[in-house]
Amino acid sequence: MPTLAFSTDASAARPLFLVKKEGLADWLAAQDDATRDWVNAAGFKAGVGEVLPLPGKDGLNGAIGGLGSGKDRARGRFLAAGLRGKLPEGVWRLECDLEGDELAEAALGWLLAGYRFDRFVSDSKPLAMLLPPEGVDAAMLERIASGEALARDLINTPASHMGPDELEMAARDLAGTHGMAVEVTTGAELSKRNLPMIHAVGRASAREPRLIDMSWGDSGPSVALVGKGVCFDTGGLNIKPGASMQLMKKDMGGAANVLGLAHMLMDSGMNCRLRVLIPAVENSISGEAFRPGDILDSRKGLTVEINNTDAEGRLVLADALALADEDRPDLIVSMATLTGAARVAVGPDLAPFYATDDCDAAALVSAAKAVRDPVWRLPFWEPYEKMIEPGIADLDNAPKGGFAGSITAALFLRRFVTAVPRYMHFDIFGWTRESAPGRPKGGAGQGIRALYRALPEILG
Repeated sequence: MPTLAFSTDASAARPLFLVKKEGLADWLAAQDDATRDWVNAAGFKAGVGEVLPLPGKDGLNGAIGGLGSGKDRARGRFLAAGLRGKLPEGVWRLECDLEGDELAEAALGWLLAGYRFDRFVSDSKPLAMLLPPEGVDAAMLERIASGEALARDLINTPASHMGPDELEMAARDLAGTHGMAVEVTTGAELSKRNLPMIHAVGRASAREPRLIDMSWGDSGPSVALVGKGVCFDTGGLNIKPGASMQLMKKDMGGAANVLGLAHMLMDSGMNCRLRVLIPAVENSISGEAFRPGDILDSRKGLTVEINNTDAEGRLVLADALALADEDRPDLIVSMATLTGAARVAVGPDLAPFYATDDCDAAALVSAAKAVRDPVWRLPFWEPYEKMIEPGIADLDNAPKGGFAGSITAALFLRRFVTAVPRYMHFDIFGWTRESAPGRPKGGAGQGIRALYRALPEILG
């Protein structure tokens, strides 16, 4: 997608001066009188997203764009992205004093501002293009942008066009691009192959449940990525109210993010053995639906009492995690749009995560800060283990009381990772509620840029 790539045509590139509010006086002092007078007369203050064309003898000579104050930059991300749609079509080059991760953020934000979900509506408005700034890894930023766009596209696609079948095809398309091996277990075969909870959750739908199992690489450390692929969640027999069902097309956001991250890792040629597991189901209602009060068997051998059929994500993840655990990779990472409790705790922008290893957590937090992909660590709080033990089965899928919902869900999942000491779980939202620079309203990657940055260090 051209708008997610840098231009290679430097012949007619105009300068775009990125100026912070506190640096505007110094920038003006370095300009000629005509430019200084023009900027002052226009009232340009270098506010966030403010753009002013700079005239020259032969027409447009360039432009100046504002990055706001330090407070503005602390409260927002990808502020340079907001300039792209305000500039005339053509090629631009950045002129600024940004460097390192700050410069990379500006360049990546520009690319992300080119994202459009245009599958169902045309959007042919041309966008300004950018030369890759000196000092950034242009190929890496394009790779990140394409992985983010893949996750966004999958989440944004309505369930009528993104059921388990279509999610499988998207996974196969990615596999074909990178030479991954793919094995898919579908329908009744899930029970025969000891994946009973994936089958139980998805059996009520006319669209058969499945486990998508993908692998890539034959050397280096091993990592398993497990993504929740609930393509639509009615809540099952514990049906959701209509308002709560409105965004349930995004309940496969964990799978979408895992596929976006997998693309980044494989496209970079990272030395690792990668496995991607996606339980793809639709939580529907019919005579075949699993019921409140049922006790389900799991791949791990643990029994699970169903107290709420709307807590289905942890069930399908559990079987996939148990399968990943059997292979004993160096690290297992799960990603899921799992609990509303996580949104209550940290809101929609932060991606809460859990980690069994403090060094892994520290590496992730450091990477997240560097790439402006915010995460927040929550604890596997041992005293709450008794909350997920109902007495008539090994585990309870939806403890009563309403407290610590994200933590108890994470503790539930950890029960299925017993052979691998290093496990990370992300309880993401996967959605941008209101458009922001580089992040239009709709599906979103969360935590995957941080993981992409951190995994080489984590895996050693």
